[in-house]
Amino acid sequence: MTSQKSQPHTAVMLMAYGTPRHRDEIEPYYTDIRRGRPPTPEALADLVSRYEAIGGLSPLAELTERQQQRLQQELDSIDPGGYRVELGLKHADPKIEASVEQLASEGVRKITGLVLAPHYSTYSIGQYLDRTRAAAEPHGIAVTGVDSWATESAFVEFIANDLAARLEQMPVDSHVVFTAHSLPQRIIDSGDPYPNELRSTAQAVAAYIGLEEGNGWSIGWQSAGRTPEPWIGPDILDVIDDLGANGTHRGVVVSAVGFVADHLEVLYDLDIEARARAEQAGLAFDRTTCVNDDPAVLHALAQRVVDAG
Repeated sequence: MTSQKSQPHTAVMLMAYGTPRHRDEIEPYYTDIRRGRPPTPEALADLVSRYEAIGGLSPLAELTERQQQRLQQELDSIDPGGYRVELGLKHADPKIEASVEQLASEGVRKITGLVLAPHYSTYSIGQYLDRTRAAAEPHGIAVTGVDSWATESAFVEFIANDLAARLEQMPVDSHVVFTAHSLPQRIIDSGDPYPNELRSTAQAVAAYIGLEEGNGWSIGWQSAGRTPEPWIGPDILDVIDDLGANGTHRGVVVSAVGFVADHLEVLYDLDIEARARAEQAGLAFDRTTCVNDDPAVLHALAQRVVDAG
């Protein structure tokens, strides 16, 4: 935990999915994702092999800490000493509840929650904020939150500028696919706004650089869970297959706008798996870079934290 040199008026709970920091944390991490059910040896081996393919472990833990540090710097530039940024993770330490308990023990009375995901869903951002509020309520801590930053201008410009530069290096008829993590279809059927959130980002980026929906860009989903129930699609691999089969495009650029840091779903699912599928389909392949700790985007998120105050 960050040491408290002074008493800021607001603690910021910066929340993310979490990832193993060491190889011996992979199985407990996977068990936590599976709600306490240990993975089969085969499933564990498959996950380990994916980590090995990207260098042994995901860089997400380090990147999340860098995002925390950058957000703290940007908040300090807006209101010196007014905010203290703590991490709260979903599936790794420090867990959201543990961070709230630590803040409560130090007398914090107000928390603003910010999730490192731009698109609101009751299944993602909603759950993070609900966990924060549930942990804070017994201590009388007030919790506000940033629900969505899907069309934050700094985020849109970051993606759009990188996408435009990549398209210049691709075949002129390349197609752009905006992606985010798939969710179970039952969640969307309940009226969850997640698909519209992704579409709002895609439309804003496309408008910024003049892409036409349909021929120029479309939406896909990726990294669906391995469960019996249906997940929303089309899956990015199916989209790539279709693009290769119809013969109207010679390249594909994936813009994984649902992810804001390099991690397994980007470094393996896209850079290895989707790239290989594109090569099989005879398509040139590229993807846009992730936000990571970009100063302009983190400054905009700091301002959103202040505005949520």
